[in-house]
Amino acid sequence: MAFFSKLKERLFKSSSKLDEGLEAIVEEGSPAEASSLPTAEAPPVTDAAPAGPAAPAQDIETAEKPAGLLGRLVGRGSGSEQRRTLDDDMLEQLEELLIAADMGVDTALRVTANMAEGRLGKKLSAREIKELLAAEVARVMEQVAKPMPIYAHRPQVVLVVGVNGSGKTTTIGKLASQFKAAGKNVVIAAGDTFRAAAVEQLQVWGERAGVPVLTAPEGSDPASLAYDAMTQAQADGADLLLIDTAGRLQNRADLMEELSKIIRVIRKKDETAPHNTLLVLDATTGQNALNQVEIFQKLADVSGLVMTKLDGTAKGGVLVALADKFALPIHAIGVGEQIDDLAPFDPEEFAAALTGLDQS
Repeated sequence: MAFFSKLKERLFKSSSKLDEGLEAIVEEGSPAEASSLPTAEAPPVTDAAPAGPAAPAQDIETAEKPAGLLGRLVGRGSGSEQRRTLDDDMLEQLEELLIAADMGVDTALRVTANMAEGRLGKKLSAREIKELLAAEVARVMEQVAKPMPIYAHRPQVVLVVGVNGSGKTTTIGKLASQFKAAGKNVVIAAGDTFRAAAVEQLQVWGERAGVPVLTAPEGSDPASLAYDAMTQAQADGADLLLIDTAGRLQNRADLMEELSKIIRVIRKKDETAPHNTLLVLDATTGQNALNQVEIFQKLADVSGLVMTKLDGTAKGGVLVALADKFALPIHAIGVGEQIDDLAPFDPEEFAAALTGLDQS
């Protein structure tokens, strides 16, 4: 539960864009509410019934500071019983909110439609709205929440790919440490031979975890290193070989061809390799993550995803869009630089953190 607390604390920590959008939604409802109140210039009302509360569709309270992600939509904390009618206007606001959180248009429309099914015209509290959204997000994510499979095949070759700066090297270091702690014999191949800093970073992780890191001179052929690493891993009886790769830009044909070469070469050593191809995605790239999955899936037959830097974005909804569109397993998510900041993906914890729900 410690990781959930950290996820909830950090998920929307660094960006104000979502908060600004939520405030705008609250402000949009305020004028209609204010217009129902008598003004100083208005004559006394003698023939009409006393003014009642604001219309249900505009049940928005702005006097107290709203709490939670969707609490701001209705302007109340989750402990309040303030309610608002679920109507077309509210659904449109929910759609805009989810799109702003990078859930994507198609996924946002599908999620809100499922939330509204059988509930249109009903008055819902902020807590109920959040629970509905969390349940729908968890339903979408349950199909993809799968740990990376471990096979009896030795060595199990895990190729780690992604664009520049996505967090591949750090992810490999964390995975190596965690698998080593679980009793696995792990070897790392520093396949990003063009970036000395990446090799040094892996060596630090290797020393910390007691895992050997195989390197080659700077500028060496990454495919040759991968082949040699497989030979060494077989000789050592390693359970897992984690191969780092240079950051690939999907618009650089030469770099993408180099990745194809790595795959061709390691298959000369073991025609079933790589047994896992992990695509590491940076959550701060937003909808561009979907383009990356499409490209890498065609090129490297991606078997699973790792989403990093959820602590650096207010748009964690992209993970929902990825699950909805590709249904690729999400093995882990990261919310920081420490070893325990990479954890197996839990759909209910993620949904609760995304919507601001408490979870005990």
